[in-house]
Amino acid sequence: MLKLLRPAMTRILTPLGRALVRRGIGPNAVTAIGTIGTVVSALVFFPLGQLAAGALVITVFVLFDLLDGLVARLGGKGGSTWGAFLDSTLDRVADAAIFSGLILYFISRDDTVMAAVTLGCLVAGALVSYAKARAEGLGLTCDVGLAERPERLVVALVAACFSGLGVPYILPAGMWLLALASAVTVVQRVVHVHRQTREP
Repeated sequence: MLKLLRPAMTRILTPLGRALVRRGIGPNAVTAIGTIGTVVSALVFFPLGQLAAGALVITVFVLFDLLDGLVARLGGKGGSTWGAFLDSTLDRVADAAIFSGLILYFISRDDTVMAAVTLGCLVAGALVSYAKARAEGLGLTCDVGLAERPERLVVALVAACFSGLGVPYILPAGMWLLALASAVTVVQRVVHVHRQTREP
């Protein structure tokens, strides 16, 4: 579903992309700005318990993940190998900040169980990304699984936002769901790669 929404989001962001290109702002700068904004927002708003505000601000910066590629295309340079590496690396930094902020939120409320579950989300999410990167580095494909990065971000940010608006139990439910889905995704990717490497 999220992949189907990407073209619509691209059309919405195109005017902003053109404005950035006119001002000489390149895609790598957009990537860096999005990551810095996400990290600062997650580590400031979430530990303070300002979940709704944090989720909304982070969502704005997460959109930079779409905007950097758009700026590269509009600038006539296309994607570069360095840009792709930088984008993937900083994505991991942003993800770690979001879940670390939620872990600090749970710790501040002495909820060690949910802090541990959220830590599980962070670790499993890193494994999901690593499995794909390692498989592609070996010349294999690994685009399978329930919880890829966009799905993980949507679940985490929507759950945090509604929790901040007073909806009970939604953040713990979201973290449990995400931990399970991420673990399943790791297994799915391991199985998928194993099938590609089996002897005929």
